[in-house]
Amino acid sequence: MADGADRFGSRHDPNDPGDVRAMPMVLHIPKAEPPARSALLRAAATATALVCLDPRVGPDGPWHGEYTAWLDARIRKVSRRARGAQWAAAQEVDGITTTVDGASARAYVPCRLRDLDPRLRKLQVEGTDLPLDDRTDAPDPDALVLWVNGTLDMTVGKTAAQVGHAVMLAAGRLPVETVERWFRRGCPTDVRIADEARWTESIALGDAVVGVRDAGYTEVAPGSTTVLADLRSIT
Repeated sequence: MADGADRFGSRHDPNDPGDVRAMPMVLHIPKAEPPARSALLRAAATATALVCLDPRVGPDGPWHGEYTAWLDARIRKVSRRARGAQWAAAQEVDGITTTVDGASARAYVPCRLRDLDPRLRKLQVEGTDLPLDDRTDAPDPDALVLWVNGTLDMTVGKTAAQVGHAVMLAAGRLPVETVERWFRRGCPTDVRIADEARWTESIALGDAVVGVRDAGYTEVAPGSTTVLADLRSIT
């Protein structure tokens, strides 16, 4: 397995917690009709990829400064949930929304936590959980396949951040031409839950997969590998 832990910045956190940089993510979880967990994770992963590959993060783009400052720091994402008027207000903040099978997520331009837009700051971080719904249908042939470590007890909010990390690491490992074609297709992703046997099989693929190794700030032990991106799944 290729380890993605060192692909981006690893500077120590600033002394002031408000100066920590993170990519905000908002998951649309209506109370009456919550989305399927797998669809929401696919939406979150794709939205993250679209922000990271958007021309606006390029050298002449308006998102470039905040984005590159985030890449130089410890890569963090913070997931929140929204519904109703909160979700509508969240659409007004710079970012990209993706909808997959009726599930929607929005990823935003990274920023310092102190600078987080008030419309996002008020949203709850806790409570972003949904029941497992392991998919058995055939993977989308155009999608980047992401295997979530099913032996870890991660909430959907935590998992959304982890699949977001995985698409970034995969894009960094794949040939530029492959990533460009994937971007033109809308960065489709296919999120699957790996049981212990499948996880062991995927780890054994070596450099054909790239793994997210978590720092252990929340929910899982430091050094846990949370998601594997199958680099063979897109061409």
